[in-house]
Amino acid sequence: MALFPCSRLPSDFMKGKRLSAISIPSMSLSEVEKRGPAVSVKGLPIKTPWGAPLVWGDSESSARRREEFGNHNVHIGLAILAVGKYNHFLHRLIYTAELHFLLNFYVTYYILTDRPRELDPSPMLGPTRELKVVPVAEMPGWDKLGLRRMALLAAIIGDRIHSEMDYVFCIDADQEFSNAVGAEILGKLTATLHPEFYGKPRYNYPYEEDPDSMAFVADGEGDYYYTSEFYGGLCSEVLALTRACSLLILQDQERSVIPELLEESYLNRYLVNCRPSTVLSPEYSWWDSPETPEVPTPRIHSIGRQCLSTGNVKGDIYAC
Repeated sequence: MALFPCSRLPSDFMKGKRLSAISIPSMSLSEVEKRGPAVSVKGLPIKTPWGAPLVWGDSESSARRREEFGNHNVHIGLAILAVGKYNHFLHRLIYTAELHFLLNFYVTYYILTDRPRELDPSPMLGPTRELKVVPVAEMPGWDKLGLRRMALLAAIIGDRIHSEMDYVFCIDADQEFSNAVGAEILGKLTATLHPEFYGKPRYNYPYEEDPDSMAFVADGEGDYYYTSEFYGGLCSEVLALTRACSLLILQDQERSVIPELLEESYLNRYLVNCRPSTVLSPEYSWWDSPETPEVPTPRIHSIGRQCLSTGNVKGDIYAC
């Protein structure tokens, strides 16, 4: 079901920008659509069926990727939406990002928040790091937040981030970085495997099953199930993703259709049509649960999911 064309990066899109001198490995649409068996090394898959890298942080390919970007003047935005009780997590997320996230790169934290004073005193940042606050209205209720986030991200990426950054990554506020996350994550369009469905058969994936929803995924479609807690890529690609998903959400809302997993359902619908050029392993979205696999090195830890797995409800955020 092709709901929209995948965005393609125009050859002159980056003209005059910092990335114009950087060779970025990317795949054309025809190459991405070619399928074959996934490639594994020492029991860990390192390539998807369409040939995109499946990233483990300590692999040889990740080391080469970090070396490749080591001398480039790359600017990366980290977009964080924190409204209501989720402001509670901001300081921990930023503190751990300063310890582990793309060190030695230029990083700007874009904080979309309804409570700017929660950031007082301002977190201590390294010399190549910056924090920008973007005021947004409060959105009570997890469902309202889940259905508004794509539109808010599309707006800030389109209005500001794409003219200031080379890459942008979107992360849930209730996360923390626990080990090094480096240039191995940089790709044209990067998605992260949902740890609870990693390694499981496709019929276990919680794709949207309501055929009336624009997020509907039919039997036989889809390769992996991705989490909405961490994804990113070139600003142009993430802008295309967030705009497309926000449009699908609006179309469903006009008909009072709400998918079970909110924005994550639309994200997965988009990635069925537009396969990512880089897929991150569950190291980059992990929590301790009987449903999550053991991974070599957990790198991003979901505090909110951990609360759920230990019996706390998502709304009781201060218990986490």
